[in-house]
Amino acid sequence: MAEQRNVVIIGGGLTGLSAAFYTRNFLRQAGFEPNVTVLEKGNAWGGKIETLHKEGFVIEKGPDSFLARKTAMVDLAKELEIDHDLVTTNPDAKKTYLLHKGKLHEMPSGLVLGIPTQIKPFLASKLVSPAGKLRALMDYMLPPRRSEEDESLGNFIERRLGHEVLENVTEPLLAGIYAGDTRSLSLESTFPQFGAVEREHGSLIRGMMTGRKPVETHTGTKKSMFLTFRQGLQSLIHALITELSGTVDLRLNTGASSIRKRPEGGYDVELEDGSLLAADSIVATTPTFATSRLLSPHVDASALDAINYVSVANVVLAFDKKDIRTTFDGSGFLVPRKEKRTITACTWTSTKWLHTSADDKVLMRCYVGRAGEQEALKQDDAGLVELVRKDILDLMDIDAQPLFTEVTRLNNSMPQYPVGHKQQIANLREQMAQELPGVYIAGAGYDGVGLPDCIRQAKEISTEMASAVPAMSAV
Repeated sequence: MAEQRNVVIIGGGLTGLSAAFYTRNFLRQAGFEPNVTVLEKGNAWGGKIETLHKEGFVIEKGPDSFLARKTAMVDLAKELEIDHDLVTTNPDAKKTYLLHKGKLHEMPSGLVLGIPTQIKPFLASKLVSPAGKLRALMDYMLPPRRSEEDESLGNFIERRLGHEVLENVTEPLLAGIYAGDTRSLSLESTFPQFGAVEREHGSLIRGMMTGRKPVETHTGTKKSMFLTFRQGLQSLIHALITELSGTVDLRLNTGASSIRKRPEGGYDVELEDGSLLAADSIVATTPTFATSRLLSPHVDASALDAINYVSVANVVLAFDKKDIRTTFDGSGFLVPRKEKRTITACTWTSTKWLHTSADDKVLMRCYVGRAGEQEALKQDDAGLVELVRKDILDLMDIDAQPLFTEVTRLNNSMPQYPVGHKQQIANLREQMAQELPGVYIAGAGYDGVGLPDCIRQAKEISTEMASAVPAMSAV
């Protein structure tokens, strides 16, 4: 009879459920009988992923898609046999706009986080002044920074391309990914390839032009930078729960309050009701501020305490198309801080994702909140909707009464990687390997905030756990 291994996974978001799936599978492959328990403090699975089906609309209340080039999510969809439900963005909605001096300007082709990989469109754009363009092109002549020491992303972009590119292009682009302050975000933990390009090619622009490659989805579908599921991202969560039910102990409304070492080896996870759950291995996938409380009695968790979280909100508005004068010919627009608007970005959802509404309807989603701009979030839902509607009236001339609105508040949801983050987390994991062998950490707070990043981390940890079991058993 196979030896049983008890694994407790704390957190029932995408990372936790993916860890349960891969841990169960990999332990079985290694010849063990997995006894996996997933603890979720809330009353629903999936963390920030939540899809609402309402009046014929498909509405994402949390994340709305994922990067196709990061294949972990597509791979998981294939393993769960739901990859046939993947859909691409509308090929006729490739344009993205940036707000500049109160007007929407099409983002020039070839821009990668403000780095021009095609010079002519960049020079023709009105997003950056002639002086700002000249400053950006000085990147060709500026000496490279050879040090591999981490620096802030904002400092890096400003050092190579100047403050106009940073403020007018890079910062608003990042708002949708991190909702962060570029001058505080770690380059090494967000876009380490940029530092590598500078060191290798001297010029950031030259290096990005040299290394430019077409986007691939690896799915056999039309090329698309982003993917989602026809019935929403929650399809993946439903598929995971269906697959795990009966073989994994799934517990909602069950929080973990502490981790205790057992004298004979292994651990007890103390639940909030005071009961204990035996574990050979533990995977903590909760936000870093919650994980810190579990780890701090055993290791120095200051690296986790250094990660700040930003709150954001999504305001979804649905309309009858006949009531909208504006024509949408792209995926949406981004708003720099200097524009002093409530919204940080707006996705023209029904144009970007054709499956989300009927042809005679319009669906859009506006984003509110980023680092240093949390005031609007203090409004109640009605007040927040009013502020958003004022912006879309000013910017898109939309004064129609929505069919309905949906406000989703994602409090403390966006982790901000500080400068030095990668090394600090590596040091923490090294300490955990010594003091808490068999305890692992994963999730958006560590090695990438995207959905595929979370799945990749879960899979890597599950692989490590399964390969470490024989060594741990021999101790």
